[in-house]
Amino acid sequence: MNGNLIITIGRQSGSGGKVIGQKLAERMGVECYDKELLSLAAKHSGLCEELFEKHDERPTSSFLYSLVMDSYSMGYTASGYSDMPINHKIFLAQFDAIKKLASEKSCVIVGRCADYALADFPNVVSVFICGDENDKLARMQETYKVDLSKAKDIMIKSDKKRSSYYNYYSNKKWGDPRSYDLCLNSSVTGLDGAVDVILSFAEVKQRWNKEKKQ
Repeated sequence: MNGNLIITIGRQSGSGGKVIGQKLAERMGVECYDKELLSLAAKHSGLCEELFEKHDERPTSSFLYSLVMDSYSMGYTASGYSDMPINHKIFLAQFDAIKKLASEKSCVIVGRCADYALADFPNVVSVFICGDENDKLARMQETYKVDLSKAKDIMIKSDKKRSSYYNYYSNKKWGDPRSYDLCLNSSVTGLDGAVDVILSFAEVKQRWNKEKKQ
């Protein structure tokens, strides 16, 4: 496990975070996991994949959250409970899938509080990708083939959902520089430049971790 390098990507909508993650994985010679995590979590937990898609990166009630965190802190797994609410199972199954991946191999993981799930893993580099408003909107228009107004609506709703999910399940704040190792504006670096910066940063962090142990 200690030899695996895991890069987690949090991202604003339209920032190119997913593409950066894919490019990173290609440069590293590893796999990039985004929605693929839903399939893995479904497979490992025995739950229907459609349930994961329905509840993907969506917060639930405060009561359910307390159940999730209490049980997770005691080390219970998704497969170990038959009576818990479905949202609870889905949350635990995704976290279990993320931890299992990180223990098996190096990879890039986009979204889903992966940095929080892997907080105790030594070789994790947590990154947050942001971007300038005009660039993000232009990318959203291109991706979804919509006008400016619709692109802005999609962006706002998507970021709100991601923020709520992250703030809800982690002990950190989505987009806050203190929540990540590295925050990067893709409008300044470009997508390929962002990959260069992240890989250089990962090398520096790994070297520093080794020096601290000596």
